[in-house]
Amino acid sequence: MTARRHPVAVLLALLASLWLHPVRAGGQAGRYRPPRTTWGDPDLQGTYTNKYEQSTPLERPDEFAGRRIEDVTRAELGAALERREQLVLSRPEGVGPNQFRDFLDVTRGSRAWLIVDPPDGKMPALTPEALRRIGPPDASLDSGIGGILNQRRGGIGSFGTGPFDGLDDFTLWDRCITRGLPGAMMPYIHGNSYQIVQAPGLVAIRYEFVHDARIVPLDGRPRIGAHVELEMGDARGHWDGDALVVETTNFKQRSTFRNANAATLRLIERFRRTAPDRIEWSVTVDDRSTWTKPWTFSMPLTRNDGERILEFACHEGNYAVPHILSAGRASDK
Repeated sequence: MTARRHPVAVLLALLASLWLHPVRAGGQAGRYRPPRTTWGDPDLQGTYTNKYEQSTPLERPDEFAGRRIEDVTRAELGAALERREQLVLSRPEGVGPNQFRDFLDVTRGSRAWLIVDPPDGKMPALTPEALRRIGPPDASLDSGIGGILNQRRGGIGSFGTGPFDGLDDFTLWDRCITRGLPGAMMPYIHGNSYQIVQAPGLVAIRYEFVHDARIVPLDGRPRIGAHVELEMGDARGHWDGDALVVETTNFKQRSTFRNANAATLRLIERFRRTAPDRIEWSVTVDDRSTWTKPWTFSMPLTRNDGERILEFACHEGNYAVPHILSAGRASDK
């Protein structure tokens, strides 16, 4: 004889079933439908952070060799996050700037690595043209600070060892100019707040660190001329269902991502709101003169209106460049 289940237990079981197996909506299970603006576009507005991914490697670590990113279990990810935290905590003073870092943020990372395509989690090989132009891959550019902007070989700006003979020996963000794109959205030890604002026909994105900002037109206007180069490139956007797709070209060579060729680089970003407090942001790097095929990385942006963008008074009181140069001249003597 089968025991009768209490009605409350039946209800809880039903709710659990709905939680684990969401009702299909629009042909896709559990697909979140973001709210709309008053003019009907998906609403992405808010202040977001990606600081929880500040220690997530761009490429697949060797410990996960042969694995796909979706195959990593929660337990394995938790163990990897603990190792990242211990690495940060054990870093000797002077090896890297961690004075602003909240160590607990590291353990809130969402993934084992960032590259989602190719499936092996590795950047494609450089083309013969790129090897002639920029030389073999530099291990210092694998992730973190060195992976954001073009860097002088053998040094990474003020975090390198020099020599420091002039302004060109410093990165553009040492000099408070830009972190470029997608560098402006890459997590760092501080300043990881990003504000998205929308209006009919455009989206604006503000970046706290190095005060970068850009306007993305959505009205189908033609691109600027090929001879016009911009630090953050020339962006054009459109909606693909609930996802904002932004294609950017016309970069300046000095601020292209990871030594790409500014004349041929095309970045395709997707911003898709997957929950009330989260946007999944992905970037496809398409530059056939630098890499043998396009590649894509992705990370979440978590809404955090408690950490709104603050003034980033970068130039005011920025004595690092003159002090480092004067130290270099003293060393010469």
